Amino acid sequence: MKQYRYTINGHPYEVTIHSADEEMAEVEVNGHRYSVRLSDETASEPARRTPKPQPEPAVSKAPVPEAPKETPTAPLPQSQPKRAAGGREVIAPLPGLIREVLVAEGDQVKKGQKIMVLEAMKMENEINADSDGTITSLLVAKGDSVQGGDPLATIG
Repeated sequence: MKQYRYTINGHPYEVTIHSADEEMAEVEVNGHRYSVRLSDETASEPARRTPKPQPEPAVSKAPVPEAPKETPTAPLPQSQPKRAAGGREVIAPLPGLIREVLVAEGDQVKKGQKIMVLEAMKMENEINADSDGTITSLLVAKGDSVQGGDPLATIG
């Protein structure tokens, strides 16, 4: 069994390889088990689906306290922001780095106004207000790494 710790875009990942042979590997990523089919990269096969977590086998050892697990969620497109308690959340459309924040809490914004700049894949992407209102909260700052679907600001 091998264990690895990675940080990707500011998010920690703990990976344990329980077993592996030429065709299959049993891995655990942040507490979720996966059975991974291995193949020759040169073989042409149809696209594969993302592996689903496997139920953990019953263990007769004393339980070990675990850190709370995050529930994976699909990213929300920016055009359909979630309704937050203090207004509408502006959502990151893809993972990247916040290069510029052009507003502050309490600022009035108009629909379509550029409120921040997100760098993703060496390209700058404008993040615009999706409605008229007041910035009730800024959830990121210049230099922060974000994932697609992360809330960036709230407009009330």
